[in-house]
Amino acid sequence: MRVLIVTPRQPGATGNHVTADRHRTGLPGHGHLVHVVEADDDTDLDGESALFRPDVVHLLHAYRSGKPWLSSPLTRTFPMVVTLTGTDIHQGLDDSVQAPVIEEVLAAACAVLTQNPLTFEALKRSEAPFIPRLHYLPPAVVLGTELFSPRTILGLPPDALLFLHPSGIRPVKANLELLLAFDALETVRPPTLAFCGPVLDASYAQRFFSALKSRPRTAYLGVVPPAAIASALREADAILNHSHSEGMSTVLMEAAVLGRPALARDIPGNAAVVRDGENGFLYRSDGELLEKARLLCEDPQLRRRLSHPRPDLYRPETETAELESIYNDVLRHCLP
Repeated sequence: MRVLIVTPRQPGATGNHVTADRHRTGLPGHGHLVHVVEADDDTDLDGESALFRPDVVHLLHAYRSGKPWLSSPLTRTFPMVVTLTGTDIHQGLDDSVQAPVIEEVLAAACAVLTQNPLTFEALKRSEAPFIPRLHYLPPAVVLGTELFSPRTILGLPPDALLFLHPSGIRPVKANLELLLAFDALETVRPPTLAFCGPVLDASYAQRFFSALKSRPRTAYLGVVPPAAIASALREADAILNHSHSEGMSTVLMEAAVLGRPALARDIPGNAAVVRDGENGFLYRSDGELLEKARLLCEDPQLRRRLSHPRPDLYRPETETAELESIYNDVLRHCLP
């Protein structure tokens, strides 16, 4: 089978790229050829399709990959599968510009995928016309082996507390809001709050970095390559996620596999990974965030109780086998 994967043109440390790389690595082991294209409005998808001649086209992101796909007459002749992202579901469908594109892509898709079990169950209860073509694709992570030491970079001693927020710098990730919220953290043992991730919104990033400069015990570590994220997570006492929306947080899944406690906003993309009180905490307000952050700072036994590695979770071979099954079903039953 020849699979053309279309992912948005973004920095390589974003979730869409990580997912595309995982599919590109896993599917050839099952005998399939995979070609990944990073697309924006100027991408010639028809040229790529003419050269590769895919059996299936897989869009990662209904809006950002779907928009160039809709403008590609040749590419549209091949059976298409689309993976819905958190921004598609929680923002795009409510946006007057994005919604028509997403709806047209969903109407044309032979299969619609989500990797979040909570989102899958919620969508199944809806009356959306694509529900008969909706599939749950089990999520997966592949732990990288590159080294990255936040503690060395920051000059932290082994007993210093480090809270890490790995995420692109943009409004939906609420990096600035998290930074400001921590101003009110009252604890006898304050942590260093470190951020890492690519700048995805220049105006928002300017405000974030300006606020960062005036706050002690805060730092920006730059862009950590996906292959080094696991190394960075291992050195953190807590992994934070303050996003307003997530499809399925790859970083939180890696934290769960490694046994690093999570402190995350209670949204579907986080709640599907973080079991409150078992491998971390969920919060719904800044007050809950600060209270649970204080508990993590002051109670080492609590941190140990939340720190149990689960290497059996999110296995890539399970994801690849189910994805192959979905593709085969599409080829059997979906006419281009």
